[in-house]
Amino acid sequence: MNGLSKGIRKVEISLRWDPSPAGQPPTDLDLVAGAYLANDPYGDPVFVVHFDSRSPDGTIYLNRDSHDGKGFGWDEVMTVELDRLDSRYARVVVGVVIQQRSARRTFVSVTSPGLRIREGYHDLATDDFGSVLGATAATVAEFARQEDGTWDFHPGIHGFEEDPATFTRNMGKAHQP
Repeated sequence: MNGLSKGIRKVEISLRWDPSPAGQPPTDLDLVAGAYLANDPYGDPVFVVHFDSRSPDGTIYLNRDSHDGKGFGWDEVMTVELDRLDSRYARVVVGVVIQQRSARRTFVSVTSPGLRIREGYHDLATDDFGSVLGATAATVAEFARQEDGTWDFHPGIHGFEEDPATFTRNMGKAHQP
């Protein structure tokens, strides 16, 4: 980034997948995001946003939530308004969780998954989860506040083999510098 950059301001994280084959239980993927304090950026998240929730200040929220991948286009969409997030937060980590209802599922059993992270009309990252096929959850993005108050985007898909509750507690602890 150059001296004129305002950093990342508002991003949209979109997730898609095809419905399960006939006779199979539905596949349910969920976007989740955790916010971390500046004085404890790798500790526990202050809050976690997921289905049926949003951040206390309304800066992180789900626009669309699917339980089966039967939507048209992007099945789950989350908006993160970094430029409005309180200055006490230094990191936001975004992940994807596969719900484990009837049987253990990993990304290898998800039909045609896709991820898009964009700011405005500019794609920051796209992925198909091919690098984490044996995982039940994955972090997909990290946004970090810089000393000047701007936000940087750190792409990367990192797989986890944990249940959803454990994943949301641990997703921000991994990959420390």
